[in-house]
Amino acid sequence: MTDTALNTPVSSAAPDTRAFDDRWADAPAPTTPERWLERAREVSDILIVDAVDRDRANLAPQAEVRLLKAAGLVTLLGPLAHGGGGQSWETAYQVIRVVARGDGSIGQLLGYHYLWAWAARLVATDEQILAVEELYTANNFLFGGAVNPRDSDLTVTEDGDELVFSGRKSFSTGGQVADLTVLEGVLNGTDTHIFAIVPTDQPGIVFGDDWDNLGQRLTESGSVEIRDVRVPWAAAAGFVEKVFQPLIYNTLNVPAIQLVFTNFYLGITQGAIETASAYTRTSTRAWPYGGDNKERATDEWYLLEGYGQLQSKLWADEAIADRAGAEISLVLHAPREELTERRRGEIAVLIAAAKLRAIEDGLETTSKIYELTGARASANSVGLDIFWRNLRTHSLHDPAAYKKREVGQYVLLNEVPKPSWYT
Repeated sequence: MTDTALNTPVSSAAPDTRAFDDRWADAPAPTTPERWLERAREVSDILIVDAVDRDRANLAPQAEVRLLKAAGLVTLLGPLAHGGGGQSWETAYQVIRVVARGDGSIGQLLGYHYLWAWAARLVATDEQILAVEELYTANNFLFGGAVNPRDSDLTVTEDGDELVFSGRKSFSTGGQVADLTVLEGVLNGTDTHIFAIVPTDQPGIVFGDDWDNLGQRLTESGSVEIRDVRVPWAAAAGFVEKVFQPLIYNTLNVPAIQLVFTNFYLGITQGAIETASAYTRTSTRAWPYGGDNKERATDEWYLLEGYGQLQSKLWADEAIADRAGAEISLVLHAPREELTERRRGEIAVLIAAAKLRAIEDGLETTSKIYELTGARASANSVGLDIFWRNLRTHSLHDPAAYKKREVGQYVLLNEVPKPSWYT
């Protein structure tokens, strides 16, 4: 992650004229969490207008990424000295949620970007951290990652003062819309894992263009082949004289991204409630055969009860997610050497609980809204299915049953989960 490794030019996406290009050109950059959330809401309001049409077109989200960059959201966590927002993870999690309310796919892209942009702080040396944060913040770069742990690791071989990454990953969120890609592999003949950040636009990174799933269709999460991508040994994150310097802090990547998941699940659910309730107010008809007939659907007691139940659950889920966001934000921004195994585990359990609630209540909501909008709302032209499809797709990322077990072990046995690729 030195200047030599990272200052390779990275080509930008082809321009695509959109009305939002200059939307914030003359606006001062937000300076408080509240202002950043207002900016995120503006982005969300733009995205939600044509989210269904863009989902069906299933094109690489070049314009959507440009929107995130124009709004300043890509560098929200970046240092102020390099033009970044200088905000905390607590704010970043809430921004992810707000953006996902407009488009779950773009909320995921932004959330994954934040995690990979923080990867240097998680595992790199102080010198590498400074280089990476200046690079991505000053250039407004978006991160992607070819790090799916369920696949075989990339193979890393030594060639003099260079490392050569090769292999294939089934999933690489961000894909070709990312400016920088995080690689992870195992040094040949050892069990040593190595992370490195490389420019995406190079011949050795070949995307399969095969992401065509039920939901989260605009996340560029298809396969990628890594063909002899070279980086200097000096770019191996966290290595000093070819030896890794471990910290418990290194393992925060998993709870941090699990809470990213939680927040874009919550955003998707909020989008579902807002979209469905707007339809109910304008298009749903009262039921004329119940014996307690109403003139308007909005007077129907079962609709009022239904929306009340769903929103109450979402508010409760947001409360636990916000608590988890505040707690992990404290340790993410604290000196790296201070984190203990116990504290890390307690935060992971809290995040597991938040994720469980977001999944179960979100899936209930994205299905229940059809009962509250009526049969005509099942028309493809209405597009309510996008919320269930998005949430159902990504909530399969790792089995929720194991998150339940983690919480149960904590409650019954006072045990915290041991760090792994999924805990």
